[in-house]
Amino acid sequence: MTASNAAQTPAENPAPMPAADPPAAPLRGRTLLMSGGSRGIGLAIALRAARDGANIVLLAKTGEPHPKLEGTVSSAARLIEEAGGSALPLVGDVRRDEDVRGAVDAALERFGRIDAVINNASAIDLSRTPEVDMKRYDLMADVNVRGTFLLSKFSLDGLRRSDNPHILTLSPPLNLDPKWAGAHLAYTLAKYGMSLTTLGLAEELRAEGIAVNSLWPKTLIDTAAIRNMPGGGTLVQAARRPEIVADAAHAVLSRSARSCTGNFFTDEEVLREEGVSDFRPYSLGAPEDRLVQDIFL
Repeated sequence: MTASNAAQTPAENPAPMPAADPPAAPLRGRTLLMSGGSRGIGLAIALRAARDGANIVLLAKTGEPHPKLEGTVSSAARLIEEAGGSALPLVGDVRRDEDVRGAVDAALERFGRIDAVINNASAIDLSRTPEVDMKRYDLMADVNVRGTFLLSKFSLDGLRRSDNPHILTLSPPLNLDPKWAGAHLAYTLAKYGMSLTTLGLAEELRAEGIAVNSLWPKTLIDTAAIRNMPGGGTLVQAARRPEIVADAAHAVLSRSARSCTGNFFTDEEVLREEGVSDFRPYSLGAPEDRLVQDIFL
């Protein structure tokens, strides 16, 4: 794993945040360690925290530009710095113990603290059981489940030194309606493995005051993963911008760790609790009643 400082082609510029900045900056000086984050929802979360003046450590594989996907850890770091944060981009694989351990050590060496872990990295394949390639199955299991467990585990000593430690995982509520397992079993197993990690760690770490929560979008979100699906260009027209998840993540990470743990939030639920009632600014143009609800809900 190496720190990536080389100049790269800038990542896609996220749309401006729909809501005005709050007067306070609760994440100022806090250090967030995130898996992934070169683009999409992860980058939006990083930029929202950066606007508070947070330190963002990104562990991602995208050291070089992808032919089909915009953004690298270096271009993401540049955007974070421009937004007002401090960035430490690290090229590494969340599946590799040494890369994850190295990211934790680098975060502590550079910033002296870890206040929040964001389990954002995730692989997706919605193939049904007969069609799913076992290499894709293994990838989802390793990135989604093992990667979430590993990054959380290796970060615990750092989190214990924080006065408001959080682990936030981008995974769905544990909805045991059989239709979700029946629709795409391999992916469901991988995402629910992330959510089971939230459930277990929240209970295990409750007495230590380390908050462990999951966050999931209420609707489809405009991401490269959606756009690259068959018909994705049309599908995202009924989606919301990644900034809605970023605002919700910011709100969760700003809450007291001792009183906010063990939850499976949706972005809309969190923002309603924060007093937001108009979600139209997050839309790409579709009326609210035409938005497509995300899976697992």
